[in-house]
Amino acid sequence: MPIDKKYQSDVDIILSHRHDNGGDYWATPDKKLSKGSPFSTYCCALILLELGMEPTDPILTKVAELFFEIWREDGRFKLYPSGAIYPCHTAYVASLLCRMGHVADERIQTTLRHFLDTPYTDGGWRCKKFSFGRGPETEYSNPLPTLNVLDAFRFSHYLNNEPALDKAVDFLLEHWTIKTPIGPCQYGIGTRFMQVEYPFLGYNLFLYVYVLSFYNRAKGDVRFLEALKALEGKMVNGQIVVERIVPKLAKLDFCKKGQPSELATRRYNEIIANLR
Repeated sequence: MPIDKKYQSDVDIILSHRHDNGGDYWATPDKKLSKGSPFSTYCCALILLELGMEPTDPILTKVAELFFEIWREDGRFKLYPSGAIYPCHTAYVASLLCRMGHVADERIQTTLRHFLDTPYTDGGWRCKKFSFGRGPETEYSNPLPTLNVLDAFRFSHYLNNEPALDKAVDFLLEHWTIKTPIGPCQYGIGTRFMQVEYPFLGYNLFLYVYVLSFYNRAKGDVRFLEALKALEGKMVNGQIVVERIVPKLAKLDFCKKGQPSELATRRYNEIIANLR
């Protein structure tokens, strides 16, 4: 999908922040690629893809190179020059690179195999970082990283052919029942989750339904159908209305808070196509 002329101003805004973090391509001088959200390398690449920039564009080609530079031979991605490597980091980098068309790259295939080798006991993926302390709720996987892992796998030959992914889907569907914050980072399904957020930068109803719609394990499940019905109940005249937006993105036209979004509605139409 080429960039529509009416969204060129949004592209220009994203590009105007390219050196905000001190380096090029929204990175820091020491190549931190997730610092400065939403004007980080990761977030800006994701937004440019939503706006229709081709993965073969020189900008996104360079961004992919930057992410592959931090790939490790065990399949993980080290986003920061120092410190631990967390599964959530690898999850969202893998998801982004798969969206950029790199799923066939042997490095990404190694990353996908790494995920298949490292699920938590409940089927999801979990960081061993307890920023909010420990309790019964932290004995679960982290829902958003698990959703990002499934987002990466939807581009692969493992989609609907791998029992481990079915178990991850079950974990996320169970969260729809549990509702309360779970996992070491305590992701919950409450008022904030139920607000439609676009573009897909956080754990929310829209992203939840979108990713799960690719998985046969979810499509006929009553919990998924309840979530889909909740999403559709927020639509106006068949269009997705953005309810929550990162404040720094408020000037972008394609995702205005309180207004229908043509590009978000295209994502909803993908959901419906998946269910057919």
